[in-house]
Amino acid sequence: MRKVFGRRRREESPVPAEEFARTEEPRGTTGGPARGSGPWDAADAYPERERVDLGGLRLPVDQGFEVQLNLAGEQIVGAVILFEESALQIHAFAAPKRSGIWDEVRAELAAGVKAAGGTADEKEGPFGVELDARVPADGVAQPVRYIGVDGPRWFLRAVVSGRAATDAGVAETLEDVVRDIVVVRGDEPMVPKEPIELRLPPEARQAMEQQAEAPNGRDLRPFERGPEIAEIR
Repeated sequence: MRKVFGRRRREESPVPAEEFARTEEPRGTTGGPARGSGPWDAADAYPERERVDLGGLRLPVDQGFEVQLNLAGEQIVGAVILFEESALQIHAFAAPKRSGIWDEVRAELAAGVKAAGGTADEKEGPFGVELDARVPADGVAQPVRYIGVDGPRWFLRAVVSGRAATDAGVAETLEDVVRDIVVVRGDEPMVPKEPIELRLPPEARQAMEQQAEAPNGRDLRPFERGPEIAEIR
């Protein structure tokens, strides 16, 4: 179990949301299953708004947000939004066609938190049943919310930590982000719980290359590993 907030190396800094090119994504078709609210599947008729296209996720961002990416080796597997002393960590995974996996994943997360000396209790949240946890970090129990949403052949996990874990006002802003996420599962075969791969938008990749070419480019690494809370195995 890693720390709720990982300490960043000095040469690394998160990216302000405005550095990402924002695009108005086209509405999904109406051929997908009816969903009353997000997070959305790419086939849903979801509301239009500005979103960053990360391939497997279309992520809504606003001014005041900072964005990190979670890496597994060289593969981008998740995103983290930093806002008001809080972190919203997002990962999307493949899931079976006919059944969700949040019940199973929730039990695994609760067991992992308790094994690390923390606590985890189920409660009803805006997206259904979630985990209200206290995760040990540097000898202090940090509040963390684990949110799970089962979609068509995908599962979205959101982890809220920092101030938003206890401040309803800040939490509402990050919950709205979760509601406006679009998951692009794709049609390729995937093993359940396999991460849906993400990619950098072309504009962000170009910005990274330009920074790398700058005289002090080695000290301007715009992405870093986000704060890991727990992994799905």
